[in-house]
Amino acid sequence: MREEEKIFAGKLFDARTKELRDIKHKAHTLCQKFNTMDEYDEDRLPIIKEFIGNIGEKYYFQGPIQFNYGSHTFIGENFFSNFNLTVMDDARIYIGDNVMFGPNVSLMATNHPLIAHERVAMKYPDGHVSMSEYADEIHIGNNVWVAANVVILGGVTIGDNAVIGAGSVVTKDIPANYLAYGVPCKPIREITEQDSKIHLL
Repeated sequence: MREEEKIFAGKLFDARTKELRDIKHKAHTLCQKFNTMDEYDEDRLPIIKEFIGNIGEKYYFQGPIQFNYGSHTFIGENFFSNFNLTVMDDARIYIGDNVMFGPNVSLMATNHPLIAHERVAMKYPDGHVSMSEYADEIHIGNNVWVAANVVILGGVTIGDNAVIGAGSVVTKDIPANYLAYGVPCKPIREITEQDSKIHLL
């Protein structure tokens, strides 16, 4: 079984193998290129499609950005991300339509075992030891707003129309149509018509 297949099968994997390093290197190099370009450069945004798993036709990344694999991330239509997006997409990450990210959002679909000897369980014939990892998917629904400085951990599903408040660390699922915030992030209340700001238009 290839190392990438181990990731998707939920097994421990070695992120330092050449197989995985080659995938990541492509994303890292293209992110670096993206980050050095002027935001008005017409060639900047198309770089995303060179490494991303899939993305809609309308999207915007303010940058800087950093994707670990890129090819493991799938984003819908009309996506927006503000400054300093970090995507550790060892496992697959699915993001719906009309999703907005504030500054400094981190998606962390990767993890290490809690038990110390399991973190160094991958020993090879040449004597080297690799830090073991495993990864769980992240699912973000449609019309979700993730505010500034939010961290979303692997294994989390965020339902449609949810809002994640600034500074939250999301460790468990958040239901659709809820305002949620905190460390750890918890559903606070359902979003209702009383939250409307339509009068400001």
